[in-house]
Amino acid sequence: MLEVEALVVRYGRVTALRGLSLRVAEGEAVAVVGPNGAGKTTLLGAIVGRVRSAGGSIRLGGRELSRLPPERIVRLGIGLVPEGRHIFETLTVEENLRLGAMAAPAGADPARIRQWLERFPVLATYRLTPAGRLSGGEQQQLAIARAMAAAPRLLLLDEPSLGLAPRVVDDVFSLLDELRASGTTILLVEQNATRAAAWADRTYVVRAGTVALEGTRDELRGARARMTSAYIGVER
Repeated sequence: MLEVEALVVRYGRVTALRGLSLRVAEGEAVAVVGPNGAGKTTLLGAIVGRVRSAGGSIRLGGRELSRLPPERIVRLGIGLVPEGRHIFETLTVEENLRLGAMAAPAGADPARIRQWLERFPVLATYRLTPAGRLSGGEQQQLAIARAMAAAPRLLLLDEPSLGLAPRVVDDVFSLLDELRASGTTILLVEQNATRAAAWADRTYVVRAGTVALEGTRDELRGARARMTSAYIGVER
């Protein structure tokens, strides 16, 4: 579904991504892990068109995305749950979902909005409440539901566990399990490498803007020392 080949992104004189390549198959859950500054958020920004690449290619179902504006990319079927959630705090929960659904092929279909309210009972409870009054975990659920309301073919998540209590992180990953089981294709960016690699079908370890290691869940489970070395950039 998604093919990123030899992607290069620069911020002025700083090269954030150095020929990074990865692939995500339809129905697959893939994680990208790495320390701060590794280029993870830049990768997602390039996929959705918020950041322009200086080289390489990004293809969704074989279609090149790298020169399309973000609104076109969203309508081609990519949903993003950004780092820090970035919900519209003064709007109600339902209004946030309605805005997300506007990018769906059928537009803001009331039935689709009801579907995601039913899927997230806590959001249904606070349907008419300003989103800024929700807890951190509830806001993360809203951010995910808002992205899913656009009927994406591919869901991107940037650090969904950031700033959440361990119990709430468990709830978020349980929710991602449900989405994967329903057939949603997922690309997850996380600093929590152990948790992400145990959850994903495949994981890419990114360091200094390039892939330092990749493997399936089983392969990385038996290579903890190699994964740690790839993550922090030293030999053990």
